Amino acid sequence: MSSILKGNKINVSVFGQSHSKSIGAVIDGLPAGFEINFDEVSEFMKRRAPGHNSFATPRKESDEVQVLSGLVNSTTCGAPICTKIDNTNTRSQDYDSLKTLPRPSHSDYAAYVKYSGHNDIAGGGQFSGRLTAPLCFAGAVCMQMLREKGVEIKAHIYSVKDIYDEPFDACKIQKTELDPFFPVIDSEAEKKMKDIIDRAREKGDSVGGIIECAISGMPAGVGEPMFDGIENVIARNIFSIPAVKGIEFGSGFSGTLKYGSENNDNFTVENGKIVTEKNDHGGILGGITSGMPIVFRVAIKPTPSIALPQESVSLETNKQEKLEIKGRHDPCIVPRAVPAVEAVAAITALDLLL
Repeated sequence: MSSILKGNKINVSVFGQSHSKSIGAVIDGLPAGFEINFDEVSEFMKRRAPGHNSFATPRKESDEVQVLSGLVNSTTCGAPICTKIDNTNTRSQDYDSLKTLPRPSHSDYAAYVKYSGHNDIAGGGQFSGRLTAPLCFAGAVCMQMLREKGVEIKAHIYSVKDIYDEPFDACKIQKTELDPFFPVIDSEAEKKMKDIIDRAREKGDSVGGIIECAISGMPAGVGEPMFDGIENVIARNIFSIPAVKGIEFGSGFSGTLKYGSENNDNFTVENGKIVTEKNDHGGILGGITSGMPIVFRVAIKPTPSIALPQESVSLETNKQEKLEIKGRHDPCIVPRAVPAVEAVAAITALDLLL
C-alpha cells in the first residue's frame, strides 16, 4: 500500500525506497496560480539532505527535485504536482546480511512478517528517513503559500539526550534566525549537544532528542471537535516521520504536575484582540485553534542502526545471533528531522486553511 498523507484538500502520496532508483511525491490539491520560489525550496531541502556535517550520515545526496508535472513556468496550474528525486549514492551490499537478521528497534522484523519476507531491507526500504525528502519538498511549497496568509512555521532542537535548549516563548515566537543545520536558541546548549553527539558517534552509538515546533499566525476557530481536532490531525501526520515516538502540545505531560489554577491560561485583551496571558494550552482548545501560536514537541528516538554489537534472532534458524551493522548512519537524526517536522506542520496547516 502506498504512503498517503490525506487531508481535506491536500493529499501527498510518497513513493520509492531508500535505495530505489528514485523517490518522490505526488502533491494534489494545492491552489492554482501560485509561483513557487525554487531557490527557497532548494535551501530548505539542503537542511534535510545527508552528508553535510559530522552529525549526519556520510551518505551524500544532492536531493535535486525534478518536477514532472503540475507546473507551468514554476506556477501551479491545478493539476497534481509530480516530483522525483534520484538516489545517486547507495551501497545496498551493506545490508545483505540483514535480510535474515533483523536490526533491533528497526522496522525489519515487523516488515518481514507483514510482507512475507519480500520487504526491501536496503537502507530501510520504504521505512527509511530518506522518504522525508519528497515530504520536505511538499512542505517547502506549503510554507511559501502559508506566508502569504500570515502563517509562519518555526522549529528548533529542544533537546539532545539530556541536554536542553531554551523553549520558545509560547506567546510570541521569536523572529531571530537560527542556524539552519543545527537550530538551537542557547549557544551553550548547542555546544553541549554537539559534544554529546560526537561522543556517541565515536563510540559507535547514537542519541535521540526532542524537536519543538510552533505555528504562528493561525486564526482562531480552525479545526473540529473530537476526531478531527487540530491535535489529532497534526499528531497523525507527524507520525509519518520515521523515528517519531511521541508528541505533546502546550504544557503537555508537564501540565499534569500543575494545579488547574497554574495550568489554566487566563484571557486578556491585547491591541483589541482576545489572547491568553500565557500559552500552556498550546494554541488549541477543544481541538480548535485559539489564535495563540500552536506549540508542540516531538520525541525522536536514537537512530537504531548503530555500530556496537547487538543481539538479534536469525529468521532462518530461529536462534539468537550477534549482529554488527555496516552502512552509513546518523549518530543523531534530530537536526535533520527539524525540517521534516516543519514540512509536515506546513502541509497540515495549509490544508486546514484551504
